[in-house]
Amino acid sequence: MTRRIDDYALIGDLQTAALVARDGSIDWLCLPRFDSAACFAALLGDEDNGHWRIAPQGAGTCASRGYAEDSLVLETLWETRTGTVRVTDFMPQRDRAPDVVRIVEGVTGRVEMRSALRLRFDYGSIVPWVRRSEGHRVAVAGPDAVWLRSEPPVKTWGQQYATCSSFTVAAGEKVAFVLTWHPSHERRPPLVDPFEALEQSLADWREWTARCTYRGPYRSAVVRSLITLKALTYAPTGGIVAAPTTSLPEELGGVRNWDYRACWLRDSSLTLGALLAAGYADEAAAWRDWLLRSVAGDPADLQIMYGPAGERRLPETPLPWLRGYADSLPVRTGNAAVEQFQLDVYGEVMDTLHLAGEAGIPAERHAWNLQLSLLGFLESHWREPDEGLWEVRGPRRHFTHSKVMAWVAADRAVRTLEADPSLPGDPGRWRALRDEIHADVCARAYDPVRNTFTQSYGSAELDAATLLIPRVGFLPPDDPRVVGTVDAVRAGLDHGGFLRRYTPGPGAVDGLPGQEGAFLVCSFWLADALRATGREAEARELFERLAGLVNDVGLLAEEYDPVTRRQLGNFPQAFSHIGLVGTALALAGDEAAG
Repeated sequence: MTRRIDDYALIGDLQTAALVARDGSIDWLCLPRFDSAACFAALLGDEDNGHWRIAPQGAGTCASRGYAEDSLVLETLWETRTGTVRVTDFMPQRDRAPDVVRIVEGVTGRVEMRSALRLRFDYGSIVPWVRRSEGHRVAVAGPDAVWLRSEPPVKTWGQQYATCSSFTVAAGEKVAFVLTWHPSHERRPPLVDPFEALEQSLADWREWTARCTYRGPYRSAVVRSLITLKALTYAPTGGIVAAPTTSLPEELGGVRNWDYRACWLRDSSLTLGALLAAGYADEAAAWRDWLLRSVAGDPADLQIMYGPAGERRLPETPLPWLRGYADSLPVRTGNAAVEQFQLDVYGEVMDTLHLAGEAGIPAERHAWNLQLSLLGFLESHWREPDEGLWEVRGPRRHFTHSKVMAWVAADRAVRTLEADPSLPGDPGRWRALRDEIHADVCARAYDPVRNTFTQSYGSAELDAATLLIPRVGFLPPDDPRVVGTVDAVRAGLDHGGFLRRYTPGPGAVDGLPGQEGAFLVCSFWLADALRATGREAEARELFERLAGLVNDVGLLAEEYDPVTRRQLGNFPQAFSHIGLVGTALALAGDEAAG
């Protein structure tokens, strides 16, 4: 039986992450990085594609679970007729090798436990050779080696290509399991003490969350979202992946299944703004630095996304041996959208760097010259159609949001030069470009009959991205065209009280069959737009309904189906949590953000 997407919790070490189900099974884990091949891929197949379950003998799902304090340390409580047991799952922030630590602790009575570990390298396709070594189990296949040990030692045996163990814990007793990966050609890394690692992990998270300056309403939801964004950060570079998963469907049984284990430029300014507003200047600076390294080069080669370390080659490849989550095929790795031309990314890069400068993050000496190169390319190409923010796989169009973000690029250049006249560049040139784009959008993207901006030039379709028009400063919130757009999008893209990003289905702009759920970040954008246009009570009501969609441990996927009341898409989704943070802070006002 397929587990719900929102049945999962997240653990991670700031370089990769795992998903843990309510029945104690880790069903997804890529090692050693977010975008590495999975060694547990049951999420997209079945148990034979790799998983690791620790639970009481014969148990179904847990009684309750939650994160210890404000951390990424997951505590799962099981109640049986013979006693109660707690399983603590976490991944220590690594020194050298990635570790998964699972500590079983007796709370009351005596409970018989069972562990079943099925390692399947390369997304569930390779069964490793498992042997004993130095009193531990070691699994090896090709470049991968994984060690399993327990403290105190627990007897293990092989059964149906799984490593199994059975043991009993009484009240006050603890048994810890540690799973460690390393390249198979290297020696086993030093052993981590699981109990010391737990205390250190809790201390690390206490120290990190203490830096949050936000003290307003909804603080617990904001902090959990910030922890999730931190968990999706690839610490060596500062890049933030959109999600730790691939191919979780936007429609159950459909084809809208994409790999989100990469870093999108579209998220950049919103991510930076959320981090800065909550007091995380170091993380914001690291994200800015990742951005500068990734986009460096010929402006014509600017991509919409990059790998966690700035990699450019992200070829899309199907994995035919996996049946897909809820039979949703194909399962994909990589993302062909990396090849697309998306005009809006030039505006997002310029907006991010301008925001960083305004926040006092020291500018890189070469950054302005890079920005001038991007602007020069944009000046020659902004009139071209593109695939747009939503990465449509249909024909290119003149998307309104793309043109608005081209205006943002020119506008931020003007603002930068006005603030620092010592920088090279002609503000008059970029002012003229800004004015030309603004006039073009207002003339060709606005429908005066319906009083709304449309999805693209000459189109009758609506697009939730047009809600960002007042946010980026293209028009003021009280402009009648903005108010009309908010009303039109709210009514035309409504899906069970939330918001679709556009209208899917036959003949839709995306060129794909099927439907999809409400797009959560778009619903947060609607709340922001309602607030900006003077409807704060309605904005607050929508935000509270959105915040109520989080699962039992505070996580959001990309989309939500109000009919089946299920989260859909890759999980957890950075964009959704960025939206939650941004809207919560906006509703709280400046006095609540330190």
